[in-house]
Amino acid sequence: MALEFLTKETFKSKVFDFENNKDWKFEGNVPAIIDFYADWCNPCKMVAPILEELQAEYGEEKLKIYKIDTEDQRELAAMFGIQSIPSLLFVPVEGQPQMAMGALPKDTFVQAISDVLKVEAN
Repeated sequence: MALEFLTKETFKSKVFDFENNKDWKFEGNVPAIIDFYADWCNPCKMVAPILEELQAEYGEEKLKIYKIDTEDQRELAAMFGIQSIPSLLFVPVEGQPQMAMGALPKDTFVQAISDVLKVEAN
């Protein structure tokens, strides 16, 4: 299952309309993970298949996983202060998003999806 790549415009409609809201307001209706990555980044390449597996295992009705290319979408990367990649933003439906950094193992993702996003595997 291919993950959706976000641009500034799709980010505003699906995640956060930062041009019209000062305070965080999630636009989605299911929790999300956003992978800030770049094509040249080896740890990002290690995380990519894990994220695809997770999307397939949880299904899009429970969890959406998006990717943002930090080279291409510099404004989005700057808005979140991305200094190192991969950086992963866990976005619950209610409450503030939480950032995690580095190439996390799959079981860490599963734990964070449960703890932060309140979503359990099928």
